Amino acid sequence: MIDFSKVKLIVSDMDGTLLNSKGQVSPQFFQLFKKLQKHNIHFVAASGRQYNSIVSKLSSIQNNIFVIAENGAIAKKNDTILLENAIPAKKVIDIIPTLRKIQDTNIILCAHDAAFIESKNEKFISLFQEYYHNFHIVDDLIETAKTTTILKIANHHFKSSEEFIYPSIKHLKTPILLKISGQNWLDISDQKANKGNALREVQQILKITKEETMVFGDYHNDLEMLHEANFSFAMKNAHKDILKVANYSTESNDNFGVERVLEKLIEAKRN
Repeated sequence: MIDFSKVKLIVSDMDGTLLNSKGQVSPQFFQLFKKLQKHNIHFVAASGRQYNSIVSKLSSIQNNIFVIAENGAIAKKNDTILLENAIPAKKVIDIIPTLRKIQDTNIILCAHDAAFIESKNEKFISLFQEYYHNFHIVDDLIETAKTTTILKIANHHFKSSEEFIYPSIKHLKTPILLKISGQNWLDISDQKANKGNALREVQQILKITKEETMVFGDYHNDLEMLHEANFSFAMKNAHKDILKVANYSTESNDNFGVERVLEKLIEAKRN
């Protein structure tokens, strides 16, 4: 039996973790969130998604949570920016030509309030809108990068980001951060931009320790934040690397893996 009585902070990834395969948060989670509040337990949504996309999924509680967006490139509490790590413009401009050469890869420049693409692929645009609600289709991403602060470069491949995108850019590892963030996604960020660094910032603000933190994740972009919690949980559907790193595991995102653990946490707080 795990002793959850010390937990004061819950941190959850979104896709593949808190969201089910249909991209939905369960009504059960929102009921549990009210109970977490009664026990003064804080909640952080941590995702590779755009900030606006995250809060749209959690709109009824958005004023009561912390949000780590774009894989940790930005962290916010309501309208207050707690942390920001953008990619230097020169790096963005230098990388784009390499990415354009990778067949069947769609590039997204992620900024504060919008995302930018130059793809005209209707199938990609339809899929992309699930993750990036505010976006612009432009003629040249390099021109955009010259005048816009870029937090992350997201790249999508319909078959496999690990198989088709990563081999072509793995030589770029320094001084940037490469993260395979899903079956079809690979993200490029500033070296300091990861969910672990962003989580540490929130922990410092709240004066909450690693020993008082619970984290849920399923993919490589969750690795750093799993290290920042004694109660680190991998979803049953997680990548094998995450299952190795996490201290504990739970059911899949389609089988209420997060909610099952939160129920046990709330029960521990009652006793």
